[in-house]
Amino acid sequence: MNVQDIVNTVSQEAGLDEPTTEKVVGTIFSVLEHEAEGTSVSSFFAQIPGADALAQKYNVMAAGAAGSGGGLLSSLQGALGGVLGEKAGALINGIAALKESGLDMAQIRQAGETLIKQAEAAAGPDLTNQVLDQVPSLRGHLGL
Repeated sequence: MNVQDIVNTVSQEAGLDEPTTEKVVGTIFSVLEHEAEGTSVSSFFAQIPGADALAQKYNVMAAGAAGSGGGLLSSLQGALGGVLGEKAGALINGIAALKESGLDMAQIRQAGETLIKQAEAAAGPDLTNQVLDQVPSLRGHLGL
């Protein structure tokens, strides 16, 4: 199963158009890439062809990522990211990007649940949970 298969399934199950779904999946993968550490995240991405490229495409820490366009919210995000480090900044930026995509929390949760199920099918439940356990607050935001 490659990343396009995952995007297609999440799109169908969550009732989202493909460009929005791609952004959601890429954003979540980017948060995992920045927040999870060690070989588990590398192994996770190796099991899902294209996941790493999609995470890079929607890099939550890149200049011009969600919330970096100015204003109070991006100032707060920048300050929190600076104080709490890159890991917290990646999660804050990722959640902001998901909300900016126009989805409500129910849609984000549905997409997140489906994404996790698909990732477990592709990379195995043990490896998927090992990566997710390194980013416990992401589970809370996704309602898992």
